[in-house]
Amino acid sequence: MTPPKKDGPRVNEDISVAQVRLVDENGEQVGVVDIDDALQRAGNAGLDLVEVSPNAEPPVCKIIDYGKLKYQEQKKKNEARKKQKTIDVKEIKLRPNIDTHDYDVKMRNARRFIDDGDKVKVTLRFRGREMAHQDLGAQVLERVRDELDEIAKVEQMPKMEGRQMVMVMSPK
Repeated sequence: MTPPKKDGPRVNEDISVAQVRLVDENGEQVGVVDIDDALQRAGNAGLDLVEVSPNAEPPVCKIIDYGKLKYQEQKKKNEARKKQKTIDVKEIKLRPNIDTHDYDVKMRNARRFIDDGDKVKVTLRFRGREMAHQDLGAQVLERVRDELDEIAKVEQMPKMEGRQMVMVMSPK
């Protein structure tokens, strides 16, 4: 049975070449040395011998604290993950004969969503006989599009999905 494959660089006794190009703990080039000599120097310094460039000829190894190296890499990954922005799709629901104040409230929310960098899905729901007047719904969505034109672009043009008309807008 083969031992499980380790991720990350090879360290200390895992390095299986005869000679390595060594960089000491101060970052200075030592040159090409035998692996035993390199391990000896790392032991004397109280640090680890870490293979930083395994594909070079001979492989480049550095004398550093491996635990500290892993910790710093983990911190970098976490920092990068913190800076990521996920784009959500927020939805606002309208009706064809929406009142002006209700419309203004919905538009204020849509504006806030777009300013936060999220996409906005505008859903216009038809009930009963309203299905006969889809042109009124299209006018409401046109009004939304015109009002948000300076901060958002239409990603998906209005289209019917069953009893509702849907349009998706994203930040410019």
